[in-house]
Amino acid sequence: MDRSRIWEEIDTERTALAHQLASIDAEAWQTESLCTGLTVREVLAHLTVSGTLSGSRWFLGALRARFDFDQQVVDRLREQLGFSPLDTLNRFRATVGSRVSPPLPKLALLGEIVVHGQDIRQPLGLRRAYPQETLNSLLRYYAGTDQVVVAKKRVKGLQLEALDSGITIGQGQPVRGTTLALLMAMTGRGSYCSE
Repeated sequence: MDRSRIWEEIDTERTALAHQLASIDAEAWQTESLCTGLTVREVLAHLTVSGTLSGSRWFLGALRARFDFDQQVVDRLREQLGFSPLDTLNRFRATVGSRVSPPLPKLALLGEIVVHGQDIRQPLGLRRAYPQETLNSLLRYYAGTDQVVVAKKRVKGLQLEALDSGITIGQGQPVRGTTLALLMAMTGRGSYCSE
């Protein structure tokens, strides 16, 4: 996928997630996400950061946090949480069309919105029919890198077989599932391993 296509897909995924979350009730915002210790509202605030934080602001935040990147994530999440679930959602909606981002590969940003989107959707019982091309690109990306998320090491010695796309990656013990299930499992979401 070329850079402009990746940005289009990021906008598509941000829009789809915002649309689905517009109809959830106040209690649902406090649902535990697939990210341990974070509610769905907090994960959405985290996703907002990637559309509002430039490389220079990211670096300044890293300095303030003394290069404790977990602390920086918490600090930025709090910035974007807002005063209410509606405020959190509106802040996230405002990232649609944004071309501001931390210093990450653009495929990593797309991966973040898909993976964290599922971290939110699965506990809420929401479904998303992702474009297969997007899932295929992300499966190949994560299988080849440990940048941002440790995924390559997690699947070392495995042969990933995506049943819905026919993609096979790696060598070793076969692991079969949908592209989405493989993607989520390889990024550390154990609840997808049964799929």
